[in-house]
Amino acid sequence: MNIFKQLAPRKSGFTSALKSCRGTCVSFLHSSPTTNVENHSQEQEVVIALGSNVGDRLRNFDDALQLMKKSGIHITRHGCLYETNPVYVTDQPRFLNSAVRGITKHGPHELLGVLKKIEKDLGRTDGIRYGPRPIDLDILFYGKFKINSETLTIPHERLWERPFVMAPLMDLLGSAIDSDTVACWHSFSVRSGGLFESWEKLGGESLIGKDGLNRVLPVGNQIWDWSERTSVMGVLNLTPDSFSDGGKFQSVEAAVSQVRTMISEGADMIDLGAQSTRPMATRISAEEELDRLIPVLEAVLKMPEVEGKLLSVDTFYSEVASEAINKGAHLINDVSGGQLDPNILNVVADLRVPYVAMHMRGDPSTMQDSENLKYENVCGQIASELFLRVKGAELSGIPAWRIIIDPGIGFSKKTEHNIDILMGLPTIRTEIAKKSLAVSHAPILIGPSRKRFLGEICTRPVALERDPATVAAVTAGVLNGANIVRVHNVRDNLDAVKLSDAMLERRRTFA
Repeated sequence: MNIFKQLAPRKSGFTSALKSCRGTCVSFLHSSPTTNVENHSQEQEVVIALGSNVGDRLRNFDDALQLMKKSGIHITRHGCLYETNPVYVTDQPRFLNSAVRGITKHGPHELLGVLKKIEKDLGRTDGIRYGPRPIDLDILFYGKFKINSETLTIPHERLWERPFVMAPLMDLLGSAIDSDTVACWHSFSVRSGGLFESWEKLGGESLIGKDGLNRVLPVGNQIWDWSERTSVMGVLNLTPDSFSDGGKFQSVEAAVSQVRTMISEGADMIDLGAQSTRPMATRISAEEELDRLIPVLEAVLKMPEVEGKLLSVDTFYSEVASEAINKGAHLINDVSGGQLDPNILNVVADLRVPYVAMHMRGDPSTMQDSENLKYENVCGQIASELFLRVKGAELSGIPAWRIIIDPGIGFSKKTEHNIDILMGLPTIRTEIAKKSLAVSHAPILIGPSRKRFLGEICTRPVALERDPATVAAVTAGVLNGANIVRVHNVRDNLDAVKLSDAMLERRRTFA
């Protein structure tokens, strides 16, 4: 089955966090004339909405972001990406919509001119109002200012009635208002009680997945809608020393055969890893990793069975990431979250592919050191540390809509920590939501498969004997909000995923 337009967001678990911040924002409106704003050199925080429904929508977005950066707009945060039905003029293709926060020294009307030029450079012409367009860039907020001129109204006059604008705008906030400027944005909707209240009056999170408003993740030139079922990622280790199946799939023939088996058993993704990240593993060079990886990747890409499947490469080297994506892989799975080769963030940003940011302290050789195993609140600290990893990725140019997060089961964790993670995925989302609603919405990937903690609990010292425990861990993870499960045994875990998804659907039915 083709993975695209198949999978879906769980409720993110931050509704209570949103409610807790109501009424905390002061009402502050700056009433200075627009002319006082135009000629200044101070930086202002701005919010800009993006929309596209003509041509290559994803490329239009990526090109617009690059041109904004070159034009003096420093983007600091991205909303999620939404595929939406057109409004007002309904006889046209579906839109992609999002929004970004950024910093600029441009005055408001100067900024408007910059954005109009970008629209023109990307092919927008004067057409019918609300009609098809390759790119649409609107200023939603400019610092703490209200502006009303013949050419510019800020806040945007129709903001409050548009779910396709409100949804990504909400993503740019944390559920704890994070600056005076954002508090001001919140107060601009005082007639409705604030941004959070305005959003909830429209329907809030319940709108996602309904009435043509879908939260999506772009992969290549495709849109991945993860709104209906959990995805299964099959593990392919091309190493001689991985803890479970090291040495079994080093030859191209054996690797291709295993990929064929996993796809026949129902895998949606295949994760190829040519460097062992087991505890105390010896790090190999990027060159040796490529020597193991590329022949297999090239052979797998030629398989008819991989049509419609996603190929992930498990690496922390920027050089390996670049070569793998250029060969045809779809996403990068980095166990270090950008900590072992900081250049990987810039490389992935330029490659315009999804990025799995995993939580780990240290590296595989040090991650189980006593200092790295100290947690007072494992889920809260994972959330905080993961957010910092993703923040770094965003500042490097990887939009939040291309981020997948992984709490790192088994990496710098004790047995009890891994259990806490499986039960505490909603807590991780809620804690991240306090800092970034967009990141809290990201798909969560978990990888408990055959890990040592399962052997310790079930007295199974041999990794291959831990599949029943893996099924139980996967079931717990999916019921608690995981969207992707990374496993060695695809067949049995797919059954667990199907049953878990069915239970979640029943829970939603009676909610």
